[in-house]
Amino acid sequence: MLRKLLAAFTIAILFASCKGKSKSTDQNTETKVVKDAHTLSNADSVEVQHLDLNIAVDMDKRQIGGSATWTINNEKAARQLILDTYDLTIDSVSVDGKSTTFSLDKKIDHLGSALHIPIVTASKSVKVCYRTGKDARALQWLSPQQTHDKKHPFLYTQSESIYARSWIPCPDGPGIRFTYAAQVAVPKGLMALMSAMNPQEVSLTGSYYFTMATPIPAYLMALAVGDIAFKSIDDRTGVYAEPGMIEKCRNEFEDVGRMVNTAEQLYGHYQWGRYDVLVLPPGFPIGGMENPRLTFCTPTVIAGDRSLVSLIAHELAHSWSGNLVTNATWDDFWLNEGFTDYFERRIMEQMQGKGYSDMLWELGYQDLVTEVNGLGATSKDTWLKLDLKGRDPDDGLTDIPYEKGSHFLKLIENTVGRDQFDRFLAKYFESHAFKTMTTEAFLTYMDTALLKGDEEMKKTLNINAWVYGPGIPANCPRVDQERFKRVDSERVKFLNGMPAAKLSVIDWTTHEWLQFLRKMPANMPAAEMKKLDDAFMFRTSGNSEIADLWFIMSVRAGYTASYPAMEQFLSSVGRRKFLEPLYGQMMKTSGGAEMARRIYTKYRNNYHPLAQEKLDVMVMGKK
Repeated sequence: MLRKLLAAFTIAILFASCKGKSKSTDQNTETKVVKDAHTLSNADSVEVQHLDLNIAVDMDKRQIGGSATWTINNEKAARQLILDTYDLTIDSVSVDGKSTTFSLDKKIDHLGSALHIPIVTASKSVKVCYRTGKDARALQWLSPQQTHDKKHPFLYTQSESIYARSWIPCPDGPGIRFTYAAQVAVPKGLMALMSAMNPQEVSLTGSYYFTMATPIPAYLMALAVGDIAFKSIDDRTGVYAEPGMIEKCRNEFEDVGRMVNTAEQLYGHYQWGRYDVLVLPPGFPIGGMENPRLTFCTPTVIAGDRSLVSLIAHELAHSWSGNLVTNATWDDFWLNEGFTDYFERRIMEQMQGKGYSDMLWELGYQDLVTEVNGLGATSKDTWLKLDLKGRDPDDGLTDIPYEKGSHFLKLIENTVGRDQFDRFLAKYFESHAFKTMTTEAFLTYMDTALLKGDEEMKKTLNINAWVYGPGIPANCPRVDQERFKRVDSERVKFLNGMPAAKLSVIDWTTHEWLQFLRKMPANMPAAEMKKLDDAFMFRTSGNSEIADLWFIMSVRAGYTASYPAMEQFLSSVGRRKFLEPLYGQMMKTSGGAEMARRIYTKYRNNYHPLAQEKLDVMVMGKK
């Protein structure tokens, strides 16, 4: 039934920018109209050009209210403007300053409700007055106790993939771009930040004004409100965080300015002005979100030794792959994430050396193998080109677009040569800047601009097996294992009886420790776990990547000495990457399900609504 409803509401979103067909400067093929099954809007018929947002944030009521005024171009003479909404209360609508009627469709799972507004050919401006609902999927409202400093409430948004519609009535699809300006009123003493030009000091009045003059899609709309401080890194980079975290965060991100310079050397000018990072309270459900000009970041990256900052390299890389050239639909998600994973590893290679990036590649390959095994080697969800019609687009947020996508690009690099591939990517970003891209259009562009019709090279790459085939193709590239071979040698020594304290682990990075632990026997006895823990104190590790893996191993082995620290970890970490595998392991273990339900019930409100949705099903059995 849902599939039929979706078919009725599927909207044609234009490949370039919803302004009609265009021609690339690098090829003679016209861009094609593609279908975006995850927006109910009619942005193909009515061009939305600019958003003026005027909102107030009520931290006590946990509600955003105000108006969204859209500047439109209705040259196709559409009789209505249709916007996406999700759990919004619409108070009134006006067109060109005159009050008008409107209608709100019945809610569709995942997609929300279409808002219909009558317009005429000459209509230029549509104003919607509205309020957010209690089920706004993009919003996490935190009490003071849920923040780091525990003094003031906090709000942040997560609009990707289709959650912007839960706090702004908008055309919510990755292929629909618009500029925006925003007036935001917040309680005095708190700072507001957006994916735009941002303040660096708290406003005495609680009123903030933002502008984003570069067109962006709705999923890159972002807002954060809280007790926030700022520290500069260099002339165009800086970090925001709660005051109690700001010095630690500033120290962790010392090299971010150098990262931006390194990225520019690889693939061209950074086109967004400033690059700042906001470190959020613990409930943030993902590692980072590439909101333009202001990456939202998990505090789990703050390890104290800058060992996890490759995550920042990833979000920075999105300033080219994703924010600059964007997947046209969520079926083309690998064009955002596969390119960004590849770019991230190139940045880290430039900054830390090939041995370091090789470890990232190998851990990524391991993640790919695990994901394919979990989804099934023949599953269509292991294709690069996804088919998410009738489903929540978050179903596509697996390691497939990230790791299969990046390894495909690594294969292309190995096949055509790094220098040639780098020139191609730099040209790709330059010639398609601020446009959207489909999988098919990219393959056509690559054939024209890089492969140049070389049939032998295309046969070597076996493109269809990667893009339209399941699993891991046989020609998947692997990198040098030099540093991990040394790690594996130390693991073997331990398993053969060498005391853990005598292992050669000096100067190991996070990645070496992950390799060391990942390859331990699955049935490792609790007594052996204790030997490792006594030597390396894994259960009290301040490194979230290592700690999470250790806790999973502890549950599997029944190593109960880790359980108090594990509960503390689950009380203070909201990242789904850590929560889902750890709770999932508990649910598989004798006696673990009861422990999982007890801990989850206790700390559920610390987690973002998106994490709650998944864990409610996994842990509590809700449907």
